[in-house]
Amino acid sequence: MAVAKKEATSGWEWRMRVDNETLSKVMSPEEGPYMISRVLLGLKERMFSKPLNFLKKAWDLACNDPRKVIHCLKVGLALTAVSLFYYVRPLYDGVGGNAMWAVMTVVVVCENTVGATLSKSLNRICGTFLAGFIAVGVHWVAIQAGEKSEPFIMGVSVFILASAATFSRFIPTIKARFDYGCMIFILTFSFVSVSGYRIDKLFDMARQRLSTVFIGTSLCIIISIIICPIWAGQELHTLITRNMDKLANSLDGCVAEYFISNEEDSTGSQKGCGKNLLGYKCVLNSKAPEESMANIARWEPAHGRFNFRHPWKQYLKMGTEMRGCAYCIEALNGCISSENKAPEHLKTRVSNICLELSSNSSSVIKELASIVKTMKKSSSIDFLAEQMNSRVQGLRNELKFLPSLVTPETPKEAGNVQDSKKTKENSVGLASASLMEIVPLATLTSLLIENAARIEGIVDAVEELADLAQFKPVADDEHIEDETMKTLQRG
Repeated sequence: MAVAKKEATSGWEWRMRVDNETLSKVMSPEEGPYMISRVLLGLKERMFSKPLNFLKKAWDLACNDPRKVIHCLKVGLALTAVSLFYYVRPLYDGVGGNAMWAVMTVVVVCENTVGATLSKSLNRICGTFLAGFIAVGVHWVAIQAGEKSEPFIMGVSVFILASAATFSRFIPTIKARFDYGCMIFILTFSFVSVSGYRIDKLFDMARQRLSTVFIGTSLCIIISIIICPIWAGQELHTLITRNMDKLANSLDGCVAEYFISNEEDSTGSQKGCGKNLLGYKCVLNSKAPEESMANIARWEPAHGRFNFRHPWKQYLKMGTEMRGCAYCIEALNGCISSENKAPEHLKTRVSNICLELSSNSSSVIKELASIVKTMKKSSSIDFLAEQMNSRVQGLRNELKFLPSLVTPETPKEAGNVQDSKKTKENSVGLASASLMEIVPLATLTSLLIENAARIEGIVDAVEELADLAQFKPVADDEHIEDETMKTLQRG
């Protein structure tokens, strides 16, 4: 689409060409400058509004998580420090022309968390050292074999070791923890082997390469641990407790939303409980972050309340159990938007026991979140779990009486055969209609019972974590204070 403008005797004429046809309009002298100002205003908005919006989003990101800004400063500090090996002549003479490898090491190794930095650093050091050691050995063997056999031996060694290292990256256990090391091994071995064929001082080159890698990784590790460290284990610990709270809030919100009969109350509750209802989705989408953090946390040393060889795998087990509850809550959320609604008199009959069960279930999850957060055993978790199981039994007893509330009475006598057939057909139709009334409510109650059973799995996983990590028991004064607060909240 092309736009042209020219001055005419009667004013301004604008022409627009659309699909090989020309559309024109003659405007008054007052309209011409107005259109020009609008075009300039649009260009101004495009030139300045988008950059300003981008800067605003960047500022909000920095304000929401200042640790990202700190990480950027730490990377800049590490690069500045390692660049001194280029700027200072004595340092440059010590590592030779391979100082650039230290800069590259900092760029690829410096990560947001301490565990990720340690993982990449140790993988890079081990991969470089092992590849350099094997490459020097293969080079010595090739030289001893003679000049004619040297290219053949070097080529075969590159083929075999590169193929074997690449295949090892497909093994799940190696891929999870040593994938980067295998890649560095392939790169270093190929580089040293190929370069060694034309370089006489291969040992010096390998030594300088290893020293620059060690310098770069050491700077990254020291800066990552000393300056505002971000521990992957702490992030995983916080993620699990936060997901537990979201799970409990979603369960309460779903059940409360289902049993609201007043439309005005329902509208008001949707505004207040919308985020709580969708909290379970965070639990469903947290599998990949949990696995990544658990793998990284294994590389971290003891820090804070996390001792050496902390049972990080147990967090993955808790996450799996929590996702089982989240799937139940997702199904409960589907009952809210279902077109098949249960009659109000049936909902009223079981509303109290369902609300009590959801409240007890969420209390159990919140208590488990408190146990993990404080890393202290709770003396009230057994009582809360027993109370939840008693509500489950009460709900099962209520379900036995539901069919009697909707099942129609079949006539005892029939006048003739045709009346008998009609009576049977009516009875079957009424029974089917009654069954359709029970199904929505039975689905909800069965999901609540199933969810309570899956919460028992979370309880077992948390108790196992408490034993493996040696959580401390709650002090007597803290126990009395907690029981008093819970009694006041129930009252």
